[in-house]
Amino acid sequence: NGLCFYCESKTEPSFKDFICVDGHFSTSSNTKHFYYFEFLEASQKSSSAENPPNSARILCWIMTGPRNLESRTKHVKQTWGKHCHHILYMSSVKTDFPTVELNVSEGRENLYWKTIRALQYIHQHHQDQANWFLKADDDTFVVIENLQYILSKLDPEKPLYLGRRFKPFISQGYMSGGAGYVLSKEALRRFVEGFQTGQCTHFSTIEDMALGKCMETMKVEPVDTRDVKGRQTFHAFPLDHYVIRQLPRPRPWHMIYDYYEPNEGPNCCSDFIVSFHYIYAVQQYVLEYFTYHLRPYGYSYRFWPDEIVERDDLKHWDDTEEELGRTEKTVKDR
Repeated sequence: NGLCFYCESKTEPSFKDFICVDGHFSTSSNTKHFYYFEFLEASQKSSSAENPPNSARILCWIMTGPRNLESRTKHVKQTWGKHCHHILYMSSVKTDFPTVELNVSEGRENLYWKTIRALQYIHQHHQDQANWFLKADDDTFVVIENLQYILSKLDPEKPLYLGRRFKPFISQGYMSGGAGYVLSKEALRRFVEGFQTGQCTHFSTIEDMALGKCMETMKVEPVDTRDVKGRQTFHAFPLDHYVIRQLPRPRPWHMIYDYYEPNEGPNCCSDFIVSFHYIYAVQQYVLEYFTYHLRPYGYSYRFWPDEIVERDDLKHWDDTEEELGRTEKTVKDR
């Protein structure tokens, strides 16, 4: 059975449909409770109303360098970067791009220094312009609206840290740098405090892991960004690394690193994907087109995440699937 959603015609109130993603249509009259929304727990109904999905103000900062401005960074600027509330391009030199000059040298061995200086700069000059702070590489693609939706459920005044969670080296895990990670305003404050007090240090050149250690030291809580079906939203590689079902084989390193049990195949990834990594030049525009423009004719979304749903818990899915089975059988018999 394909995944389905319920809709009711605005022009014909008596007309109700189950519309399935595999293209089949079936009807039922007993479907008023059939809605599916990612991330929405029953206990979060009130918070959804208090914090609409567009309430999260996001400052994006892009890790880049002089040699990447033309080949990578300008494509971020012309695509998903436009959706950030504020965006900064962090480099080792100041340019008219514009880039922010940080007191660091270029090179992979200096990535964590660049992150430290970037977060210190943001805390000093821009902390009041946003309540969430997204770090992304210049070859990352981000769907800001989906990130806003996740963040709308959370309090930026709490020490929170989001992304694709990896498990080695750090007890509570750490977020993949390539997939992008997000710090709440309080997490940013604690990171800066950690270096001011010496509780955090530049103990490693592995940028994302080292930042994760500081987050743990400063008691910043990692957030599970998977949806209610266990599908990931942040991705450290392009979609083809996840969506193709593979024959049994030794797992690649990024799946071994995953904090949560990884899924391969069509159920790998949420409908509310936030990011992909290793997206270069042309692919940035392709993903932007697929995200914001491509629509099958007659297609309606499976769910509207800003609506309040009536349900006790996720067991409604079992009831719905049973109803779908009965409905599809009735249609076939006809």
